[in-house]
Amino acid sequence: MVGRNTSLILVDDDPRHARALRKALVGTRDHPSNFEWFRTLSTGLDRVRDKGRKRIWAIFLNLNLPDSRGFHTFRKLLVADSTIPVVLLCSANDEKICKAAMMHGAHDYLLEGHVDSYAFARAIRNLQEREVARRDLVEKERAQVMLNSIGDAVLSTDLLGNVTYLNAVAERMTGWKRWQAVGRPLHDVFQIIDGVTRKPSPSPLELAIRQDRTVTLTANCILIRRDGEEAAIEDCAAPIHDRDGEVTGAVIVFHDVCVSQRMVLEMSHWAHHDVLTDLPNRILFNDRLTQAISLARRNRNQCAVLFLDLDGFKNINDSLGHTIGDQLLQSVAARLSACVRKSDTVSRQGGDEFVILLSEVAHAADAAVIAAKILTDVKGEHRVGEHMLCVTGSIGVSSYPDDGDDAEALIKNADTAMYHAKESGRNNFQFFKRDMNLRAVERQSLEGQLRCALEREELMLHYQPKVDLQTKVITSAEALIRWQHPELGLLLPGQFLTIAENTGQIAAIGEWVLREACRQTRAWINAGVRAVPVAVNISSLEFRNNTFFDGIRGALTNTLLDPHYLELELTETVLMQHAESATFALKRLKSLGVRVALDDFGTGYSSLSYLTRFPIDALKLDQSFVRDIMTNENNAIVARAVISMGNNLQLKVIAEGVETADQLAFLQIQRCDEGQGY
Repeated sequence: MVGRNTSLILVDDDPRHARALRKALVGTRDHPSNFEWFRTLSTGLDRVRDKGRKRIWAIFLNLNLPDSRGFHTFRKLLVADSTIPVVLLCSANDEKICKAAMMHGAHDYLLEGHVDSYAFARAIRNLQEREVARRDLVEKERAQVMLNSIGDAVLSTDLLGNVTYLNAVAERMTGWKRWQAVGRPLHDVFQIIDGVTRKPSPSPLELAIRQDRTVTLTANCILIRRDGEEAAIEDCAAPIHDRDGEVTGAVIVFHDVCVSQRMVLEMSHWAHHDVLTDLPNRILFNDRLTQAISLARRNRNQCAVLFLDLDGFKNINDSLGHTIGDQLLQSVAARLSACVRKSDTVSRQGGDEFVILLSEVAHAADAAVIAAKILTDVKGEHRVGEHMLCVTGSIGVSSYPDDGDDAEALIKNADTAMYHAKESGRNNFQFFKRDMNLRAVERQSLEGQLRCALEREELMLHYQPKVDLQTKVITSAEALIRWQHPELGLLLPGQFLTIAENTGQIAAIGEWVLREACRQTRAWINAGVRAVPVAVNISSLEFRNNTFFDGIRGALTNTLLDPHYLELELTETVLMQHAESATFALKRLKSLGVRVALDDFGTGYSSLSYLTRFPIDALKLDQSFVRDIMTNENNAIVARAVISMGNNLQLKVIAEGVETADQLAFLQIQRCDEGQGY
């Protein structure tokens, strides 16, 4: 798809963007072979003008550079070479400029604050998808040209204007068989009129003979078949010469213009539709939303925007590959389209983000009905090849006129509400509220600062003990991450880990937690403290990473730590997403000697048949069951069942969130092995 002898160019003054793009490039299949980074527009333009170096596949261009800012930055690049695909990087305040640049040829844009290796990888894949679509069209056009050279209608005459030859295509288009047409005057067989005036058109063959040159058919030329049917045609006529150069007749090659028109329509379609799902893209969606707002303003009614982001889609993409991920997106797109009316619009904005326009609603609350239906339909299992995949979505809702009076404001506010839905537990929808904007600004600020938290050594681990409920002895400890923010103080995981997951920073943070937990355990041992195993939570992204096993082994080796001091906690959702491959991965981990616990048990969708096959050491009863264990009989039943099952399977059962004496007594009676607080 991408020529190996090509370059990807970054024109940007931010070293973080260069590192992220380089990382994204390495992780992208079929990527350009060379990466070049320029900090100023002038040096980038010099590279673009240098045709002696590797061909440039695409350019990522920051609109705010030391020597150029705003739309002029893109325009200068466009003047230098308008054929190279360009992806823009800009601040949120410059988004209008990016949209204007897209109307002038830019392919896509990324907003600063959301720029990381995952965003770059997604942009590269979008470029690759467009390149495939463009090449498909080019190949189709090239194939059509080849067919035209063989399959066009061909008709020839002598000097007197009598027909001497028709090929099979000409027979079909004119309605005359060759044996019927040969010897007849041209105007009997090849009857053409002007499509505008309906008057007979001059014969191009007669002009070609008389003027001894190639003659193009007049515009709007209509061929009238023998049976009276009409077809718009185009092409040209040329004189036929003998060996002495004398004109002996003329030949015309013509074809139906509907083929060319279809090509134009197809090009126009892909300019306004997503290549993968065939849904309207952001340009067409914005146009339709603007029209819906105008109509709502005129009729004094309302319209609504739903911004949907799939939960955990990146984990599926990373673990099963982009092909499976793309097919899942196509399945989701089909379900979304089935959820709305024909007058509504479903658009793919890019990646796993979809935006739905409800063009007319009586009340803003009516959007809740559609949002709930979408969540239910999306949550159902998706059959993708041999996989049965489960995915949920988070939806933000905004409405006109309450939440904005233009397309940009409605989409932005729906996006803001969507993030609030993710923070509220995912798989839900939230209506936009004014105070969300302030929280969105705070979240963006945290996102930018989180990138530097590791470098500044602002992250730390606190250790929560696990206690044997019979002997009261500390048996192990769970490493819990904290962020000592320089301005906001100590932040708990719920305040920043979701941001880390959404931006792809969770992998680097997870690696640090693993190394730090091993280092601290070794330090305790060296200091003569009675050390106990330390448990580390593992995210889905880490577990599916090809380097995860080597990272575990490396952390143990570098700290000279006995593997039995390390326990890995994985949720049942992570394991059950790809149970077969998870079994193999767990066996490799067990071969190292580390312990494995199934975290948050009871909250996911474990299959008990798989549970018996997973080589795990412990089940952790989720704190949501323990919290109301004395007041909610259903929670008590679940707790008893999990403890009994764990004992029968010879698995250690650990209860989370044990905070009261009554809870402790209940768990002791049920012979729960260990407990920890919350």
